Amino acid sequence: MKADSSENSIHRALLADIGGTYARFAILDDGTVRKIARMAVGDYRSFPAALSAYLGNLQEAGLILVAILGVPGPIRNGRCQSTNNPWVIDAAELRAAYGFRVVRLLNDFEAVGWSLPHLSADKLLQIGGRQAVKGAPLAALGPGTGLGMAANIPHGQNPIVLSSEGGHSTMAASTEREDAVIACLRQRFGHVSAERVLSGTGLENLREALAVLDGIVLPKRRAAEITRDGVEGTCATSRAAIDMFCAMLGTVAGNVALTLGARGGVYIAGGILRHMPGYLGGSQFRARFEDKGRFREYLEPIPVHLVLDEDVAFVGLRKLAEVEGIG
Repeated sequence: MKADSSENSIHRALLADIGGTYARFAILDDGTVRKIARMAVGDYRSFPAALSAYLGNLQEAGLILVAILGVPGPIRNGRCQSTNNPWVIDAAELRAAYGFRVVRLLNDFEAVGWSLPHLSADKLLQIGGRQAVKGAPLAALGPGTGLGMAANIPHGQNPIVLSSEGGHSTMAASTEREDAVIACLRQRFGHVSAERVLSGTGLENLREALAVLDGIVLPKRRAAEITRDGVEGTCATSRAAIDMFCAMLGTVAGNVALTLGARGGVYIAGGILRHMPGYLGGSQFRARFEDKGRFREYLEPIPVHLVLDEDVAFVGLRKLAEVEGIG
């Protein structure tokens, strides 16, 4: 999708970063992202209902001809059935309903992939490693409602950005305790993917499995409560759950770095860890990232960055729009 470079060139676009829990909308206007709004998915029966609510507050709504939407799931024939919410997002339906000339769907974490070379240093927290290798691939993964993954591969003037469903790959244990947790979760889910333990519901799954293994009856807690109780030390099981969460994330991040040759750096995004950066840095995350036997020396120099920018997806969507001649 290249915008017309003639006098009809498009200077305004709708951007959306759609997650399992929240959808965030913005307008890209002559290179500037503005009018950002966050809307709870659960408050709207469908994506068009949320979109109409957002556009209803904009005077320029009828002048927007392009929509670039980061969507939370696989895209098939211009249509996405979201993995972790009930919304269906269909490009053809949106063009017909809203008069958009172009609707571009991409995986929500692909948008993060586009952002990686353009993130401000003050919005990143480095967790180990040394200097990135210039021109090497970069990788992103992020636990939120789900577990997103993407790669940014430098290639000429513009990179190749790959979306991924790697969050649904099988989770492997590194300790006997993790063996027991995964076995417990296998009884519930059959297949235990990385997302089953490295996401908001994944953190809840970890705490529940640890309680079962220890013969403890605990009240249910949401991920935010588990994080708070674990960091503050008011619940030993919650503390054990976030410790295991950080360690397992290190294992998966190291796997991603090896798989992609991501010596340009690994970036951890997603809302969960943004709220506890100090805890992640002091956890087993980095040790497990490097714990790959003969390839420890390969991984040791690779910098890992925790992304602190809440607008990271919009940074990527703006870059994509620039590459495609929009906004």
